[in-house]
This record gives sequence, C-alpha cells and structure tokens, in this order.
Amino acid sequence: MSRVLVAGGRGLVGSAIVRRLHADSIKPLAPSRRELDLLDQRAVDAWLADNKIDQVYLAAAKVGGIHANDTYPAVFLRDNLVIQSNIIHSAWRAGVKKLLFLGSTCIYPKLAPQPMPEDCLLTGELEPTNEWYAIAKIAGIKMCQAYRKQYGFDAISLMPTNLYGPGDNFDLQNSHVLPALLRKFHEAKLANSPAVTIWGSGKPCREFLFVDDLADACVFLMNSYSDAEIVNVGWGVDTSIMNLAMLIAEIVGFEGDIELDPSKPDGTPRKLLDTSRITALGWSPSVSLRNGISLTYDWYCEHLS
Repeated sequence: MSRVLVAGGRGLVGSAIVRRLHADSIKPLAPSRRELDLLDQRAVDAWLADNKIDQVYLAAAKVGGIHANDTYPAVFLRDNLVIQSNIIHSAWRAGVKKLLFLGSTCIYPKLAPQPMPEDCLLTGELEPTNEWYAIAKIAGIKMCQAYRKQYGFDAISLMPTNLYGPGDNFDLQNSHVLPALLRKFHEAKLANSPAVTIWGSGKPCREFLFVDDLADACVFLMNSYSDAEIVNVGWGVDTSIMNLAMLIAEIVGFEGDIELDPSKPDGTPRKLLDTSRITALGWSPSVSLRNGISLTYDWYCEHLS
C-alpha cells in the first residue's frame, strides 16, 4: 500500500482529502505544524527522506478572502512560495512517485473568458485584490511543470473553484465569502438583527464546490491522470453573491433584510470554470450548493465552542 503525505492535512482541503483516503482504507500521514514546519527546507527534506513517501497531496497554503489578501500581500506571497517550493523540491529529491499540487482559480486573468478554460492562464492581468496569492500559485504550477520537464517528476496541478465545507475558516475578517456569510447570518438570527450587510454590489458571480467533492476529484486524478496540463475542478455553474446571501439566509433561518455596501470591493466580476477537461476524464461533482451549505451550517453549529 502506498505511503501518502497530505501536506496541510489539518486544514479545510487537507482534512477532506484525509477523509476520502480513509474511505479507501488508506491512512495518510498528515503532520501538524509542530510536527513538521513546511517553511523549513531542511526539516521537509529530512521528513520526506525518513518516511519514504510514495504520494504527496500538496494542500498546504496560506489562504484568505479579499480583505486578508489585500492586507497581508507579503505574507501571502512569501509563505506560499516557500511552502510549495520546499515540498515540491524535497519530494523530487526523496523519490516520491507522484505529487498533486492544488492551485486556485485566482490564477486566471481578471477579465478571462467565461467559463474559464485552462489555457487562458497568463493571458491577461490578474485581479489586484488577490494577485499576490495568485502569483504564488502560478509559480507552483510552473514549478511542477518544470520538474516534470527537466527531471521527469510526475507532478500534476488542479485548479479548484471556490471551496467551502466542514472545517472552514469562519473568521469575519480573514475568511472567504461563503463561510463569512454563514456566520454573519447565524449571528444576526441569534441577535434578532433587522438586516445583514454584505460587501459590494452583490452582482459578482462565483462558483462554489463542496470540499469533499474536491477531495474525491483529487484522489480520482492522482490515480488516473499524469500530464503537465492543469485541470479545472468545479461545477461549471455559478451564482451571484446576492443569490448566495439569500440562499444562506433561508438555510440559516434569518428573516431580516439584506443590505449592500457598495463602498467595499467586488473583486473579479465573474469566476466560472470550464470543467470540460475533467468531465471528459470521467469525474463530476455530486453535492449541490444547497445541500453543501446545509451540511456546512450543521457542522458550524456543532463546533461553535
């Protein structure tokens, strides 16, 4: 049986990959930050050499929403470059058979064609509010491709759409839009607030994927795909931020008004993935947005303490 490392295995994506591997009777290694400092090249080198890993799921990253990206650009660029470079290089040196790198749809141009095909990468300017994170992820993709080209290292790259699910970050300042809205509407319901205010115009459209669907796609592609070309992973269907807020309000049970704050940034007008490549490979998601939000809200309520 393969020895598997899930880097970032305690986070939203990593923990979902661990759950998915357990379903296949695989018990991956998912060291905590105290057990393995991914910012330390020597530590990563030594750990991979000692543990004789066959497969690596690179899900470790510094992540956050518009506010966090715009406030901490140096941290997002530096930490993500260092983490992914350390793991990819050390995995190759240690003789790892295959590595899966998780990117992000923010790698695509701000005004990319919709839906966004994989080949629109590097064809236009990035969205300014998250360009630092995007640049780091683009570097990770190119590093995987470079190590495949020069060394024959079997490294593949996936581009998931906006993710959510159990274990998400619900911090109002540093989280992504869906978990932030879940918390806002939940707290507004408990406080009997007359209204909830959401950022921007409410018009931007986003695509959302339940994190366990992504984990299933990761395992599917780890077992069946080997190519330098990146692969989009999503639903291929999007919704406006206003419609998302209305759906969350309904699921949470908030009956007040939804107000807009147009002084706050909208970010990219639309982010919808062209998922025809992964569909042709034989994979598709299974958890609808309504069901996924309900599962995520149940988890949030159970873990409020």
